[in-house]
Amino acid sequence: MLVPVNWLKKYVDIDINTKELADELTMSGSHVDSIEETNKGVDKVVVGKILEINDHPNADKLVITKVDVGEEELKIVTGATNINKGDYVPIALVGAKLPDGMKIKKSKLRGESSFGMMCSLDELGISSDLIPKEFKDGILILDKEYELGKDIKDILELDEKVIDFEITPNRPDCLSIIGMARETAATLNKELKIPEVKINNQVEDIKDYVNGIEVLDNDLCKRYYSKVVKNIEVKPSPLWMQQRLIKAGVRPINNIVDVTNYVMLELGQPLHAFDLDKLKDKKIEIRRAKEDEEITTLDGVKRDIDDSMLIIADAEKPIAIAGVMGGENSEVSKETKTILIESANFDGRSVRLTSRKVGLRTEASSKFEKNLDPNLSEIACKRVCQLLEDINAGEVIKGEIDVYDKPLNEKSLNLRPERVNKLLSTDLTKQQMIDILNRLEFKAEKVDKNIKVIVPTFRQDIKLEADIIEEIGRIYGFSKIEPKPFKGTLTKGEKSRQRKIEDLVKSKLTGFGLNEIMTYSFISPKAYDRINLPEYSMKRKYVELLNPLGEDYSVMRTTLIPNMLDALARNYKYGVNKAWAYEIGNIFTPKNVPVKSLPYENKNLCIGMYGEVDFYYIKGILNTILESLGVYNVEYMPEKHHNTFHPGRTASVVKNNNVLATIGEIHPDVLKNYGIKERVYALELDLEITSILTNLKNKYKELPKYPAINRDMAIVLDEEILVKEIEKIIKETGGELIEDITLFDVYKGEQIPEGKKSVAYSVTYRSYERTLKDEEVSKIHKEIVELIKDKLQATLRS
Repeated sequence: MLVPVNWLKKYVDIDINTKELADELTMSGSHVDSIEETNKGVDKVVVGKILEINDHPNADKLVITKVDVGEEELKIVTGATNINKGDYVPIALVGAKLPDGMKIKKSKLRGESSFGMMCSLDELGISSDLIPKEFKDGILILDKEYELGKDIKDILELDEKVIDFEITPNRPDCLSIIGMARETAATLNKELKIPEVKINNQVEDIKDYVNGIEVLDNDLCKRYYSKVVKNIEVKPSPLWMQQRLIKAGVRPINNIVDVTNYVMLELGQPLHAFDLDKLKDKKIEIRRAKEDEEITTLDGVKRDIDDSMLIIADAEKPIAIAGVMGGENSEVSKETKTILIESANFDGRSVRLTSRKVGLRTEASSKFEKNLDPNLSEIACKRVCQLLEDINAGEVIKGEIDVYDKPLNEKSLNLRPERVNKLLSTDLTKQQMIDILNRLEFKAEKVDKNIKVIVPTFRQDIKLEADIIEEIGRIYGFSKIEPKPFKGTLTKGEKSRQRKIEDLVKSKLTGFGLNEIMTYSFISPKAYDRINLPEYSMKRKYVELLNPLGEDYSVMRTTLIPNMLDALARNYKYGVNKAWAYEIGNIFTPKNVPVKSLPYENKNLCIGMYGEVDFYYIKGILNTILESLGVYNVEYMPEKHHNTFHPGRTASVVKNNNVLATIGEIHPDVLKNYGIKERVYALELDLEITSILTNLKNKYKELPKYPAINRDMAIVLDEEILVKEIEKIIKETGGELIEDITLFDVYKGEQIPEGKKSVAYSVTYRSYERTLKDEEVSKIHKEIVELIKDKLQATLRS
């Protein structure tokens, strides 16, 4: 949020520089994102009055003016078309410097000398998207008489600094100048000077202008407050108001719109003005939209609305999308004579969902989303009427219409001073605590040994005693609290078993050359379509977020694979030829219970690889991990029904009837969805089940005393026969004498019949009790080969 410092000073006496102010507010909990300069390099630009405008003898589109700048009268040639005799305008003198680097010199334009230049807002460094429409293509015409020759920087406050605050979602009270003034006053221990809201003259009766306001859906509209102003004269707002809006990042429109925007920035309450004469039967309804209704909003876009959205309607049609934007059909125009000012409080979740559905996020919706204080509506509406009266924009009608069925009341909390000092490690007195709370506009008083605290309704984030203690701590200054050692029983820090398992896995994967990645737990529901999950898949039963950042982060993941493929796709797009990555993270499964509850969280490992990798390499990585965890003798079962993976190159890894992992090559259709044209291999391992099977106690095995004997075999057999069937025969036949089985070649091609494959193994025989004889090993090896040939209809390849 942009806060012009001079505007802030209207409510708090600030006697330190802007840098010191920013530091103080940061230390008290208001995060300062940046400090911006409004002077972009303006020098020697002063106020001038146009005395004469004469035609240029040699150019139809130029005029010769005489301008009084106080100490002298200057001849200035200009092409401006929006100037008149008697106008007060910014004049760049000879020698002046402008933000775009231009230096003003004496010049001749079509034979006529010119001794300066009239300036537009753009030439004074104001961003083009903030310039009012009437000055978009012309000279800035000042709104009244100013001292001639006065520096324009003083008139427009161009030397002012603007602080950009990052406001957390739980503090909507700080989304206003008054809110930040309150924080400033509390931080600097200064008086907060809130302007008195007083309407001097009110005429007639609002009942003669409005035939009723009815809130039909009060679950989505907590309060609807309105007043009427007549004899409206729509024109530009005063320069001081325009400049404050511009510095706060809002483009001035006209006096009516500017006043509502000004009060929104000042108090944090969005407001809207309707042209009352455009409302059918002078009646307003706040209701859910009907099916097939539509509205053209102020930005000129026709939008479809449905019954999930709250709207403002007259007797026959929608006139605004509640909390988002008004409709074109009730817009204030130059012909407007009577307006109805809306100051409402809408349900934050409803506004957020509506804003997202219609694809329109506004300054108003961003405020309503955070659930504003409904008690702000009245004061904000009256403030608008006061300002309209002050700038002679209209006459305020007596009375108001206020629909407020369930008023929000202040809450009372009990504060224990000893608890404050214990938690903060301070020695504050009760009176010091009371003073701090009163500075924040809490009402605090001593009651026996404790302090009774009345929490204002604009602080809906304060719910517990601990919240009040935090407020005391931040305003007192956490930096003032002396560091002290912890009190309590000494404890021994040690990693949990789960953490040890994860660290061991990470160590192994890093050793293989994989990079660890970390991704959000929130994904888009479309991610399940991209990985080809069928509609009936259990992984599509996900947890939806109530307050998502957007559709891309609206559900909690039930698998790590979409995030991994996103990361690999990004690297592939950037021209990375080889990407090996892994992530250890939680997946979330909803509980099948009737009441709302937190989902199951399950820790998984996901590996994704492309470039210099094949199935056997990633399988070797998995085997190494499992063996390092003491998980041996897992089975690789063909997996043909996992649509994310290639049906012929995928396996489920099973141990004791538990599926530990799925491993294989990603399906080509999935890779197409991610724009990857390389083969990608991936696995997802359930670390929860794996950790149950894990044995971290390593048993020492002495080095063998007796030599090993190696035998190789190459056999030809049907392509669909799994290697685990071969290895099972080798292990069962060789028994304890089999030390190792290594598959070192799988070949299909020339000299191998179609539908067959050649598989080559190296088998290591060893006894830990004696030296094996060659004849003994040859006999066992021959028996193994014969059994393979007999059971698997294989032939020995020469």
